[in-house]
Amino acid sequence: MDDLRGGGVGEPAADGRGRTWAVEGVRPGSAAGEALVCTEPISGWGGIDPATGTIVETRHPQHGAGFAGKILVIPGAKGSSGWSGQFHLAMLNGTAPAAIVFDRLNTKLALGLVVLRTPAVTGGETAFTGVIRTGDQVHVDADNGLLTVTAPGPGTPLPQQEGKT
Repeated sequence: MDDLRGGGVGEPAADGRGRTWAVEGVRPGSAAGEALVCTEPISGWGGIDPATGTIVETRHPQHGAGFAGKILVIPGAKGSSGWSGQFHLAMLNGTAPAAIVFDRLNTKLALGLVVLRTPAVTGGETAFTGVIRTGDQVHVDADNGLLTVTAPGPGTPLPQQEGKT
């Protein structure tokens, strides 16, 4: 296996897809699914609707996008400690993301990951918000510190607008 610091296993595509990355597992578990990439941090309190698993923050670039059952790729969290409460409600409602991939950890995100109980990883120096695209297929293996990103298969409909579902 290659040195994976900021890199991947095998010959990656120029855009980072078709690649397995070494990551730091922050919350144990594994999950696979379609990625929803947020270009800005999400505010938990008032930023999401835990009943529907949708980003409702009015000025957020991915406003209206659904994260339920998806691999949520975010730069980080912002706002108050309401982040953890709102994502906990999403978990109870069955509308939580399947896993979270994040660039920057802060106290809001850390507490949110504890109560959300979903697999979570970070890439350290690699900002996955710039590598993964909405619609990519992502496998998160926090237990073994691996993240695999592949482009959607042929015929897979992509969101019409980046971040929207």
